[in-house]
Amino acid sequence: MSEWKNVDALARGLALFFGGFGLLNVFGDLWRPGFDANLWWLDLRRLAPFVSNGLIVTASLALLVFGLRPPQSRVGRWVVSISAGLLAAAALANAANFYVLLARGQIGSRVPLPLSILIAGGLLLITRRAWRNSSVSSSAGLLSSAAICVACAMIFPLAQMFCFGKTDYRRPADVTVVLGARVYADGRPSDALADRVRTACKLYKDGLTRKLLFSGGPGDGVIHETESMKRMALQLGVKPQDILLDKQGVNTDATVRNTKAIFAQSHPSRILVVSHFYHLPRIKLAYQREGLEVYTVPARESYLLRQMPFNMAREVAALWVYYLRPLQA
Repeated sequence: MSEWKNVDALARGLALFFGGFGLLNVFGDLWRPGFDANLWWLDLRRLAPFVSNGLIVTASLALLVFGLRPPQSRVGRWVVSISAGLLAAAALANAANFYVLLARGQIGSRVPLPLSILIAGGLLLITRRAWRNSSVSSSAGLLSSAAICVACAMIFPLAQMFCFGKTDYRRPADVTVVLGARVYADGRPSDALADRVRTACKLYKDGLTRKLLFSGGPGDGVIHETESMKRMALQLGVKPQDILLDKQGVNTDATVRNTKAIFAQSHPSRILVVSHFYHLPRIKLAYQREGLEVYTVPARESYLLRQMPFNMAREVAALWVYYLRPLQA
């Protein structure tokens, strides 16, 4: 019996998270156009906006009802099951598209597990439990469900880092933006920075990008991050005229803002961005919020960075801050 209660709490916690996230995106976009990030868990772009928004709102309300007070009536359970089932079908279609692109070589991934598979699994669990739990008390497990919802909010960015961040979207582009990292006092790039520059230079050598745009801030000493990046790129065979520098890229916000101004002058047809996998979801979101479509390429790591756990934990908080910030403006 306790095992079934745990499954029920998991299903309700997932329903609270999915329902709350879906509604926040739709209504947040009404408040601040461009806020909607439903694409990060469910790609419904093939549907007309009013159809996709209507589906998300209806299904999200049903999921919230199930999470807070599981319906006891047959009709109520049908509504929740159908709503979650439709979203699960859409997530499975997204996953199928991922594997088609992977098979065609249009994307690459070191973790060939799309987030859509996990989303679909959670929604199918909700579908199953919503239909079978006709005797669940409305207050049973609510505290546990709320705790699971909070845990989902922590796990969701981590899943994005591994599923999206580890996926390589490289393709021919006019320019590749490389975000900076630490440069030591003697001018040497840190391992993280060297990995990013090395990955970008490989794109250049393979003919996938015409220009490299290095963005960063001051180093530990007199050598600026972008200068250290440029030196390494020249040693790796990049032509000086194909290197651009943004010396005011002191953080992700500044890089996005500065490069957007550069692109307004050069009008590139396609843009790649290189950084570490844990950083890429936030970069993608930041560019999306500025109305720019970029394709992300994870830096190939020479070895596991010692600060990786700390960097990933920091990104969990940073990604939610970036996501919610437009609502505070």
